[in-house]
Amino acid sequence: MPINYYIFLSIALFTIGIVGVLTRRNAIIIFMCIELMLNAVNVLLVAFSKMHHLNAYAIDRATTAGTEAQLFVFFIMVYRNIHSVDINFLNRLKH
Repeated sequence: MPINYYIFLSIALFTIGIVGVLTRRNAIIIFMCIELMLNAVNVLLVAFSKMHHLNAYAIDRATTAGTEAQLFVFFIMVYRNIHSVDINFLNRLKH
């Protein structure tokens, strides 16, 4: 899929989030719109990471370039749910 589709999707999600934050007065709706804007940024990070990885992979098949943003998005999601990146706390969640 071309990167343009991801960019347009992210712009649409971010715009919906901005409109929701500026026009709504309900706190829950405002927080949902802020979450929508954060997810739009995460979509862009992963899309650009994928594009960068494919370009680097064409040059060198053993490259790991372009995976940093995907890991960054993963840690964003973990931190949002757990409010900590402490590995010991994550191990406690298994039980």
